[in-house]
Amino acid sequence: MTAGQVEKERAPEEGYERGLGSRQVQMIAIGGAIGVGLFLGAGANIAKAGPGIILMYALAGLIIFFVMRALGELLLYRPVSGSFAEYSREFLGPFFGYFTGWTYWLMWVVTGMAELTAAAIYIHYWFPGVPQWLSALVFLLVLFTANLISVRLFGEIEFWFSMVKVTAIVGMIVIGLGVLTLGFSQAGDTAAVSNLWALGGFFPEGVGSSLMTLQGVMFAYLAVELVGVTAGESENPAETLPRAINTLPWRIALFYVGSLTVILAVVRWTEFGEGVSPFVRAFAVIGIPAGAGIVNFVVLTAALSSCNSGMYSTGRMLRTLADNGEAPAVLRRLSSTRTPAVGITVSTVCMAVGVLLNYVVPERAFLYVTSVATAAGIWTWLMILVCHVRYRRGVAAGRLPASSFPAPGGSAFSWVAIAFLLFVTGLIACDAEARVCLYVMAGWAAALGAGWAVLRVRAARAAGRRGEPEFERLG
Repeated sequence: MTAGQVEKERAPEEGYERGLGSRQVQMIAIGGAIGVGLFLGAGANIAKAGPGIILMYALAGLIIFFVMRALGELLLYRPVSGSFAEYSREFLGPFFGYFTGWTYWLMWVVTGMAELTAAAIYIHYWFPGVPQWLSALVFLLVLFTANLISVRLFGEIEFWFSMVKVTAIVGMIVIGLGVLTLGFSQAGDTAAVSNLWALGGFFPEGVGSSLMTLQGVMFAYLAVELVGVTAGESENPAETLPRAINTLPWRIALFYVGSLTVILAVVRWTEFGEGVSPFVRAFAVIGIPAGAGIVNFVVLTAALSSCNSGMYSTGRMLRTLADNGEAPAVLRRLSSTRTPAVGITVSTVCMAVGVLLNYVVPERAFLYVTSVATAAGIWTWLMILVCHVRYRRGVAAGRLPASSFPAPGGSAFSWVAIAFLLFVTGLIACDAEARVCLYVMAGWAAALGAGWAVLRVRAARAAGRRGEPEFERLG
């Protein structure tokens, strides 16, 4: 790749403020591993899989670590705000960059809808008379305003949101261990490690039923790749990004495997169901005064944190697409505070569809948007892995420089992760409720294909007017 091409590849990050410090990037990375998929979605997964859900989160977490190490190697090879879209463009061609960028944007838009839905559900705990759609709308407007101000404000809000989540989970683990070892509280008589296997075994509904929860489990890990989008606005990406990625295993072990193990030892798995937060239920069973209300506040901040991240990432991704001529040029504009205000506004308007879903089908809104978000997330992770495989081939052939943060095992673990993600996609196709996302993605692919054809025709006409016989890329 020539120097001119490298410079053009880096163009999408130009103009941004490098306003995210090490403290904020670290906490964004930590918070990205804790979302509504754990705080709310885990309740339905526990009901389907029993204690076996712990193994599902551990297995999925291992795969996500492979994805993140692959991404880390690419980020240190060339850190750009466009991240996944730019790597897809470089290693797979312009169409894949276009498709991945728009699909990642879709993932965050529908994830934002899921988080707004979850936040509205949590508000019902205190104010059952407030319509679900109204709560979602208020939260949407507040976060939209915060994202327009500056990246530093985004980073600071995300830092404190993540701090609340981390503190709550650590507190839950400590209190749960106290109940198990000292037997205090009203849960002391029934809490026991044997609850993990005494009620029908570790897989009470069968291994197959546990595997079918992987779609929901993978949704819980959406946003871990957000650290890649921050590359163009981090003060020192070469130092902060590897540190953030290398802490992922202990974050998964503590926040997911650790917390669920303690919760399912304290509270029998049969007491959980769809719409029931494991954390809220555990504090209610333990009987800590106001504990359930406190945890409900925590899971509310988790939902708002993820929605906040969604607004951040979608605005940047739209600007990357616009910079390459794959989205309207107006989306390239930065505000006086150096934020992609137009892109954030467009994304927020699209997230407002989630408000409509909460008005029309409040009882099914969460399932619909999480399944679509998971499918879009799987595509993004697959592109990261495939690009990593192609990059490693380029390094081996001497065509590309080696990264300062190589993934262990080269591309071997990327192949393992690719196979796993394809397996999960097959499971989604076998689930009558979840497979709706595959229909949505098929329609999305058709729409993007049509859009690409239009872009190529326009680019060809523009090249013809300039007297150029051919063109190699859009933009």
